[in-house]
Amino acid sequence: MTADMTNVPVQIPVYLDNHATTRLDPRVLEAMMPYLTTEYGNASSTTHLYGMRAKEAVERARSQVAALIGASPKEIIFTSGATESINAALKGALACSSRKRVVTTAIEHKAVLDCCHFLQSRGIEVEVVPVTSEGFVDLAALQTALQEETALVSIIHANNEIGTIQPLEEIARLAKPHGALLHVDAAQSLGKIPIQVRSLGIDLMSMSAHKLYGPKGVGALYVRGGLPGVKLEPLLHGGGQERGLRAGTLNVAGIVGLGAACEIARAEMTTEAERLRQLRDLLLARLREGIEGLVVNGSLTSRLPNNLNVSIPGVEGEALLMSLRNEVAVSSGSACASHTREASHVLKAIGRSPALAHSSLRFGLGRFTTREEVEFAATSVIEKVKKLRSLSPRSSFHSEDT
Repeated sequence: MTADMTNVPVQIPVYLDNHATTRLDPRVLEAMMPYLTTEYGNASSTTHLYGMRAKEAVERARSQVAALIGASPKEIIFTSGATESINAALKGALACSSRKRVVTTAIEHKAVLDCCHFLQSRGIEVEVVPVTSEGFVDLAALQTALQEETALVSIIHANNEIGTIQPLEEIARLAKPHGALLHVDAAQSLGKIPIQVRSLGIDLMSMSAHKLYGPKGVGALYVRGGLPGVKLEPLLHGGGQERGLRAGTLNVAGIVGLGAACEIARAEMTTEAERLRQLRDLLLARLREGIEGLVVNGSLTSRLPNNLNVSIPGVEGEALLMSLRNEVAVSSGSACASHTREASHVLKAIGRSPALAHSSLRFGLGRFTTREEVEFAATSVIEKVKKLRSLSPRSSFHSEDT
């Protein structure tokens, strides 16, 4: 049953930061509740009914995750989230390879970039390829970067800041002749756009529940099976859970929540994407009408349907966020880097000036976003921009001009 968002009053502040995290879908919570209360068995302790039912719930969730991405349930490993999955994929794959080279891009999430920095400190060669002004990986540069020593290519499927969707099939076609594995960070794209791991040529894929209206603290890693399958050295050692690839007592309730979130996304993704695309386009149209000089960051043709990232000349992004915080919940970039004052590395990578990078806003629409909330948010942003421009002696954009 699709979530009904008609006749829902505007909740202030309007939440438009769904790339940072999403609200737990009530249907997901309903699926989780028994495993937070009466069904508290350990899925590894199967000598009695409590443990057997917990294991059955975990395996059902494994099948739900696999079905969403076109994988076998045996290829799904449960983790604590996308960051752990990324670390397990990159470090685990390199530990099992005689090759000592990784290729990635300049717009990856910090979880990938920091993991690559760690590998570099351990003697692994890391090549960071540039992207175009719209945020697409430079395929010619990628082709040049690929060598016989390349163990793995790591690509973010849909960028967490600007929403640009990478051409994974083309990237896989470049990587495969060199024998390189393809790891994909799908934290933002899972359940938002179709992903079929086999047809896309993906070997490893990191996923998160809380970006998909599921609970925080749980995720998954797709590890391609078959002959030959992908080999990983585990990050954690202990009880041998998850086929020995991820030790530790399974978070049954969280895993059930991830499975339910994936099942809902599989059923509703097409209609939800179209609704969010229309709301996103409405938001952009309103902002363009009311804000002179608005700059859109990222591609408008190959982009997550719920993403909008804009730069607003003449306005300091931090000041705009502060003025909006009681009315609209948005961000200026990645939630994992929001504690820093540095300009977004993603916006710098696509060629934005420091001024434009510092004047950016990221809007993440979601399942519970309404048209009324979008209209309210647009009006609020426009009003705040006009006020801030009128107060700035250095700004060439004054309220009477807009």
